[in-house]
Amino acid sequence: MGVKSWILPLLLLQILFGKFGIAELEQHTERISGSAGDVLEDDPVGRLKVFVYELPLKYNKKIVGRDPRCLNHMFAAEIFMHRFLLTSAVRTLNPEEADWFYTPVYTTCDLTPNGLPLPFKSPRVMRSAIQFISTNWPYWNRTEGADHFFLVPHDFGACFHYQEEKAIQRGILPLLKKATLVQTFGQENHVCLKEGSIIIPPYAPPQKMQAHMITPDTPRSIFVYFRGLFYDVGNDPEGGYYARGARASLWENFKNNPLFDISTEHPTTYYEDMQRAVFCLCPLGWAPWSPRLVEGVVFGCIPVIIADDIVLPFADAIPWEEIGVFVAEKDVPNLDTILTNIPIDVILRKQRLLANPSMKQAMLFPQPAQPGDAFHQILNGLARKLPHDKSIYLKPGERTLNWTAGPKGDLKPW
Repeated sequence: MGVKSWILPLLLLQILFGKFGIAELEQHTERISGSAGDVLEDDPVGRLKVFVYELPLKYNKKIVGRDPRCLNHMFAAEIFMHRFLLTSAVRTLNPEEADWFYTPVYTTCDLTPNGLPLPFKSPRVMRSAIQFISTNWPYWNRTEGADHFFLVPHDFGACFHYQEEKAIQRGILPLLKKATLVQTFGQENHVCLKEGSIIIPPYAPPQKMQAHMITPDTPRSIFVYFRGLFYDVGNDPEGGYYARGARASLWENFKNNPLFDISTEHPTTYYEDMQRAVFCLCPLGWAPWSPRLVEGVVFGCIPVIIADDIVLPFADAIPWEEIGVFVAEKDVPNLDTILTNIPIDVILRKQRLLANPSMKQAMLFPQPAQPGDAFHQILNGLARKLPHDKSIYLKPGERTLNWTAGPKGDLKPW
């Protein structure tokens, strides 16, 4: 795009987003039409009962006690879902009346000095927890976990590795073959996404985000915004493998484009800047999902999703096609043309939908929980799977899962 061709988009920005601040847009919210809106506003209470296993503290609370950083990273949904269920109206203390069984095991809380989860012990921790519940209660054994659900918020879910190639080699932990997985990872036709999984947003600290809300009449004067890595120098210095080259392409094509405010620097005004932006880039990294999806929705910044074949959180309730912009990874070099050619009325409608409070609530895990939040969307997803088919129940003595399958390292005691 030449220098002269920037003039029209910049003038449009001044006229449109100088005149219409966030306040005006939020005063004109738009309810999601059709079944998606109904699903988003569903109330799961009374539609299912969940039994929470009581595990030894080494599987959950003691892990957090050793490293409280787990409470604030993007994988923390496993911790807060446990806390939510303990006091939820859907919890039952009688396992005989339960529709679902939940095993509160934290598999992302073994952290590096930089705060990233090490997945190498996770399969052993999960196997150990399943061994414990199958030994102390009869409910796992009668279905081999088909009426159980597990939170697995790793980069590649229950494949338990942060590098895709190795995650694919590992595959989903064999003991979880029949269980319902609640995970952040979602990509079509991928070995780490099993049929029937519930895709959730990553955890973003609600209180922290609320503390950075700016005055609602602030105009959106930034056209495109992104903060994050473009190259993973340590693991992929050339940038061809990390993010499948999409982030490297972003930097090389738009680092000097005045419509693009992109950088590796993460300023203290990051949340405020997103509220001043029209479009927020959500490119894949090592995995296709990102906390930027949550941040974009909460701050009313139209998410530009650059991750081929991604399966997005709560896709039956959140109309991602209507609130976001999807750009194929191969089309990143044309991103400026794609975004500047979106009609103004389309942009305004996306912003009206994003201003809907129920949309924002569905992406968050607040404490205490609120109606319609991510906790309740997970329960809605579980409720929609009921009643269980009678075929999930095994005959007495019947077993189909192979407890010795998988890499040898996974079979070591934990």
